[in-house]
Amino acid sequence: MARSGVVSWRRRSEKLDGFDMAPMNSEEAHVLAVDDSLVDRKVIERLLRISSCKVTAVDSGRRALQFLGLDDDKSSSVGFDGLKVDLIITDYCMPGMTGYELLKKIKESSALKEIPVVIMSSENVLARIDRCLEEGAEDFIVKPVKLSDVKRLKDYMTREAGLEESGMNKRKLREPCDLPSSPPSILPSSPSSSLSSPSKSPSPPRSSSFSAPSSPTSLDSPIRRLKMTNTD
Repeated sequence: MARSGVVSWRRRSEKLDGFDMAPMNSEEAHVLAVDDSLVDRKVIERLLRISSCKVTAVDSGRRALQFLGLDDDKSSSVGFDGLKVDLIITDYCMPGMTGYELLKKIKESSALKEIPVVIMSSENVLARIDRCLEEGAEDFIVKPVKLSDVKRLKDYMTREAGLEESGMNKRKLREPCDLPSSPPSILPSSPSSSLSSPSKSPSPPRSSSFSAPSSPTSLDSPIRRLKMTNTD
């Protein structure tokens, strides 16, 4: 008996009518397989487990919606809200709800529309394939499903994980980061500040140190000196 009232995944799945779940490993990709044929459902389960995927298999589109939480009857919800689904592979021809109708329901959900959906069918009808791809299906596999087909599914899951991580990084880049406040900038003093200082009276203009040579006096003239000499 499990401790603290915890029920193992295997025991819990045994109590859920219509759901076939394997023990969960958090490192494995989780695939939801939908097919009304028991034989085809067992084949896809086996191939997915060989490819190291964990599988939840259901027998109808209504069961798939119930598992995903998209069923109109809320009281019938399985309550696996915390269990992430990495890929959905569904048969096209099923009673009650076709794989194409299930695809549309998933793509109309804002919470689940990014999950890759792959359609499989025993009939290779081109119009049917085009319609599913236009509605958002990643691939259309013609039965019988082979191991190479299942290995290709892992590429879709890896690509989706990469896009999700990229989106998270972009969101982080868009988030505002707290930057340290910059120190107050010191503005240079404006020219008007110099006008506020007391003005000094202008100093009187200084006279030039050079003066024009004075004209020789009459006593210094050579004519005057000559006359004085003759007198003597």
